[in-house]
Order: sequence, then structure tokens, then C-alpha cells
Amino acid sequence: MIPRYSRPDMVAIWSPETRFKIWFEIEAHACDAQAAIGVIPKANAEAVWKAKDATFDVARIDEIEAVTKHDVIAFLTHLAEIVGAEEARFVHQGMTSSDVLDTTFNVQLCRAADLLLKGMDRVLAALKTRAYEHKDTVRIGRSHGIHAEPTTMGLTFARFYAEMARSRARLVAARAEVATGAISGAVGTFANIDPRVEDHVCKMMGLSPEPISTQVIPRDRHAMFFATLGVIASSIENIATEIRHMQRTEVLEAEEFFSPGQKGSSAMPHKRNPVLTENLTGLARLVRSAVTPALENVALWHERDISHSSVERAIGPDTTVTLDFALHRLGGVVEKLVVYPENMLKNMNKFKGLVMSQRVLLALTQAGVSREDSYRLVQRNAMKVWEKGADFKTELLADPEVTAALSPAEIEEKFDLGYHTKHVDTIFARVFG
Repeated sequence: MIPRYSRPDMVAIWSPETRFKIWFEIEAHACDAQAAIGVIPKANAEAVWKAKDATFDVARIDEIEAVTKHDVIAFLTHLAEIVGAEEARFVHQGMTSSDVLDTTFNVQLCRAADLLLKGMDRVLAALKTRAYEHKDTVRIGRSHGIHAEPTTMGLTFARFYAEMARSRARLVAARAEVATGAISGAVGTFANIDPRVEDHVCKMMGLSPEPISTQVIPRDRHAMFFATLGVIASSIENIATEIRHMQRTEVLEAEEFFSPGQKGSSAMPHKRNPVLTENLTGLARLVRSAVTPALENVALWHERDISHSSVERAIGPDTTVTLDFALHRLGGVVEKLVVYPENMLKNMNKFKGLVMSQRVLLALTQAGVSREDSYRLVQRNAMKVWEKGADFKTELLADPEVTAALSPAEIEEKFDLGYHTKHVDTIFARVFG
């Protein structure tokens, strides 16, 4: 997590100040619940809220932790300094550190997910706008990087929209997966704290009580969350890779917006490089790097160990901050992407009708020629285009075996571009409703 790839709103979720504020709210709400059921005096619960508007001194907490070697105890000591030792003596009653840490972590992940969803909505809106803008902009489809058959730029955008829409649904589910809290005490048995305290704290923090928490919230939930972020990152890379390909000099069907005063190379003034989408490819790798550690966090010893803790202190902020930045960068790239329809047509016609080979193949089989012979006839004429730069339609019209089965008009008809775009509206209706 470095400033270069960070947005302030997401960074703020993971700041020490925010973390300590959430810790305080959990402890204060727990005190309210304890007072409501008669476990602690109401006056003590009310006194804790004196710290509601306090600015927790991060340096002071760090100073205490340097002695205690325990972050939650350091915070509780500082809280007592603010509200008074006597008033704070019932804080953390019957609780364990994981009650605070795990519940806080899930609050932060939920808040992070909400920001990520906003980023995804920006990307989806941009993809939809560009899809309709270029619904009928014909370009060549490629398989194995080789010209295949015509498609449209709108369908390319629509395909990415559908992929991102699936990822958005996954993120909604992943948010729900981690939206649980635990205030169940040592080893999760509620022996020293009433389950009603957990109910109240979770309600106030926007969470659901974890059905069974041992001493920690089960990490399969978090594994699912970070795996989902990894899938989103891969979808970002998928879009970025396509744009990088389209911006290649030999292709140049689209390119990232090149702003006034922008420089592409320190050595070559002519360069306009796909730096943003290359950056997105790298950021996707960073996000995915969190997935395996998150999966490995699922297996903990007995009711609790802290082997997951150091991992989550890193991947929680790093992954969400990076993905948040990447989503908004991608949104900007798609919004400003410069598209070149003329180059798309030029590229498609580079091999003079070759991309219509399947239509001719099918027409020959329907005219009574065996599939094996049809393939042979079409391929031998197609190879002349590959190897000699011939015109595919001209070669077909000059081939007596082909014209014995198909009339010149029938051959001519097989080169109609509209044939390949006739179901675009049907596909759009499926994607966009």
C-alpha cells in the first residue's frame, strides 16, 4: 500500500485512527449491553461514552504497547486514561482480544467492500456506455491472436460488462460472508459474557452474530472474500490485456487517451504507450497474491492461534486499497478510450475476405459437397491469400470445383458483413436487459 496507488477514502478505513475508533465503539456498545442486563452499573457504561469525541493518541497507544507487547491492552489502558480508571473498570468485561480484533476487521472489510462496489459501478457504467456507442462498430474477432470472424467493438465491451457484473454479484456475496461479528469470550463459549451482548454489538455495528466463533471468526469467510477480490483483479487484467493488444502499433484499433503534455518515453518522443493498462496488469498480480495466504489462514490450531493475524494486517489494507485504485483507474481508461473504427475495418480486410471462409465452407456442404471436400476446396484458396496476398473471393470465383457447386451470386453473398452482426441486438438484450 503506497500513496501512488491509493485513494484517500479507502486508506482512511485502514488508518490507526479508524481502527481505534471502531475498537472503542465495540467496547462501548458491549458496556451498554452489559448494563442493560444488569452485569455492570449503568453509570459506568455511560461514562465510557465520554471518549466518543476523543482523539485517540496513536503515539501514546504505541508507547504503551512497547511495554505491554499487546495492542488491545495498550488501547484499553489509553481508554482508561481518557475516561478514568474507575469508570473504565468494566470495559472489556468477559471479552477476549479476538472479539474486538475480528469484529473490527469485518467492519473494515464491509466498509472496504462498499467502496469497491462503487468502483465497480463506475466501471460497469463506462462499459455499458461504450458498448452502446460501438454496438455496430465492426472489428475482427481473434482466436489464438489470429483473425477469426467479424464481431463488433460493442460486443467486446458488452462481454466485459457481463464479466464485471458477475464479479459485482460475487462481491455482494463476499461482503455478506464477512459481515459477522463475535463477542463470545475465550474459546467462544460465552462462559463469561451473555450472548445478548454479542447480539447488541453486532446490531450496532451493522453485522450479524457469528453462529459459532470458537475464539475467532472462521477464516473460510475471509478466504472467500479475498478470493473474490482476486477474481475481480483477473477481470480487470482481462480488460487491460485486450486494450494493450488493441493499442499495439500494428493493430491500433483503440488506445488510451493521451493527454496534452503527456510524454510516452524519455528516449523516443514519438511513443504513446499503454502505461495505464500495463499498470493495471501489475496491480492485478498484487491483488491475487493475497488469495493463497487467505486460503492458508483457514487452518488454525484448535480454537485459536494468531498465524492469520500478521497476514491479515497486510492483505486487508493492501489488497482493498490496491483494488480500489485499480477499479477507478480502469473506469477512467474505459471512459476516455479512443477507438478507431477505420483501423478496425482496415485490419479486417488485410487478408482480402479471408475471414469469410466458414460461410463458404457451410454453403458448399449445403450444396451437396462433402465436408471433407468442402474444407479442402476452401482451404486451398485460403492458403493463396495467406501465402501470396491473393483476394479470397477472386480465387473462389476462379476455382471450377467451387463454382460447380455455388453460383457467383451465391459466392458474392457470402461476403456480406451484416451476416455476422445480425444477432447483436439479441446479445445486448441478454446482457443489458
